[in-house]
Amino acid sequence: MIRILVAEHLPLVRRGLVASLNAEKDLMVVADVASGEYIVPATLELEPDVAVVDVDLPDVDGLTAAARLHEKAPRCRVLLLSAQPNPGQLRRAFAAHALGFLSIDVAPEHVADGIRRVAAGRKAVDSDLAIAALTSADNPLTPREIDVLRVAAQGAGSKEIAAKLYLSVGTVRNHLSRIIYKTGARNRLEAVRIAVEAGWL
Repeated sequence: MIRILVAEHLPLVRRGLVASLNAEKDLMVVADVASGEYIVPATLELEPDVAVVDVDLPDVDGLTAAARLHEKAPRCRVLLLSAQPNPGQLRRAFAAHALGFLSIDVAPEHVADGIRRVAAGRKAVDSDLAIAALTSADNPLTPREIDVLRVAAQGAGSKEIAAKLYLSVGTVRNHLSRIIYKTGARNRLEAVRIAVEAGWL
């Protein structure tokens, strides 16, 4: 019997997921939580084999929770679910030591199969997403440009970016211009979106 923790903030989705998993003969949900902050405590207490975690949890997001689980309870393997999966999320999921990454829109039997794969120590990834991640462009940004874009992603203007990174305002503007050109974006907000989706930020 594979013991499962489900972490999903939408009650209807969480209950549906719990019901569908419990209907499988070899799966048993031992805990369900609505917030990322409860994942590690529940895992330490109930010792599930697999945590099925929504990427977009409140308080502590799923990627952060996966990394914490790897540190605090490495025997519990993680399958992440995303409402808007993209190659960048997939890369970050594996960087956080998750073994599985699926769209939340897949059929319940695919989630169950993913749990079985993850419990056995194998990866469970949507094939289209895996291909997109493999074929997406390499990061064209320099480490300093990534620093600038990361601060810009927090809503900072050029002066604030310059102050935080100990650069001149002119240098920051030059970096932003190159970032926009390299990403093919129309403005810095679109550059942030493109970089996040590609997994560069």
